[in-house]
Amino acid sequence: MESDNATTVRPGAFDPLDRQLIQALQLDARAPFSRLAELLGVSDQTVARRYARLRATGLRVLGLSSPEALGEVRWMVRVQCAPAAAMDLAEALARRPDTAWVNVCSGGAEINCSTRAHPDRQDDLLLQRLPRTSAVVGIVAHCVLHTYFGGAQSLALKSGALGAEQVAWLRARSDVPDVVPAPSALGPRVTLDAGDRRLFAALAADGRAGFPELAAATGWSASTVRRRMDELYRCGALYFDLDLDWRRFGVQAVTELWLDVAPAELAATGEALAAHPEIGYVAAVTGPSNLNAVVLGADVQALYTYLTTRIAALPAVRRIESAPVMRTVKGPGPIVTPTRPSRPRTVRPRAAHPSRRAES
Repeated sequence: MESDNATTVRPGAFDPLDRQLIQALQLDARAPFSRLAELLGVSDQTVARRYARLRATGLRVLGLSSPEALGEVRWMVRVQCAPAAAMDLAEALARRPDTAWVNVCSGGAEINCSTRAHPDRQDDLLLQRLPRTSAVVGIVAHCVLHTYFGGAQSLALKSGALGAEQVAWLRARSDVPDVVPAPSALGPRVTLDAGDRRLFAALAADGRAGFPELAAATGWSASTVRRRMDELYRCGALYFDLDLDWRRFGVQAVTELWLDVAPAELAATGEALAAHPEIGYVAAVTGPSNLNAVVLGADVQALYTYLTTRIAALPAVRRIESAPVMRTVKGPGPIVTPTRPSRPRTVRPRAAHPSRRAES
């Protein structure tokens, strides 16, 4: 008999059915409740209740655009600043439409964020605005060269909530491709028109919005919306991600890692890190460190264990710098989380660092 209570799970945590639903949504973000119910062996009503409950606790399904498919360049920006001004600066960065994953790190002395721009407009954020801010004492900008894990490959896929047979069953009935095109496999760069931009804005607000809603937002017919979404997804311009509170998965320590890796072993090391269950994001970047990763752990002791075992076992890692995330001001999508609360706010770790395969 199906049950919709979680009395055996510690308060605030996701129970097994929640975890299965989350992983299923990562695999097929727009799957109808009836399909999800059949997959999970519960009723449509139970799935609808669970999804509503998850949304009430912060879960968002986001439809986002891939900068690679649009011919844009992604940067990871590290801003050293006066701690007293960190939140004001982080909130200003979060309000920009070209940023994602704005994190206050290292006790408030650093802000990390992801930004994207067309090659002919890259100086807007990196070279013009920030240096003119008196609170900024230093900037290091890393161009993202290759993403090994992140974005469409969310950490939810590593949860193991669904069995292999369930994953195969859902993929066989899904309308989305089994494999999202890698940047190197993308065809001609996609040019978005005004209707496309309205479509992405609506999907960023709610990736599960119905076709009638999307038609109203774009001014297209529902059939045109359906056809265009399929085109954008299959060429790699559109992907779906989940934004959720990873503390409910037991994640209490989120840490940015900057690694110096021997160039000949960069790809092998990035791929090895991508396979680690603790890693939410890893990419090759330019700059003084050539590999950027995000670790999600249960606590600082778990981080220590990870660094002294898994990282220590990678022979090509020559140097490592860590920056604990104290607060996430903005997540993967263009919608900014509420800023400057009336009472102190705890860290809200999110899923794989920057959609970072492709944000916003």
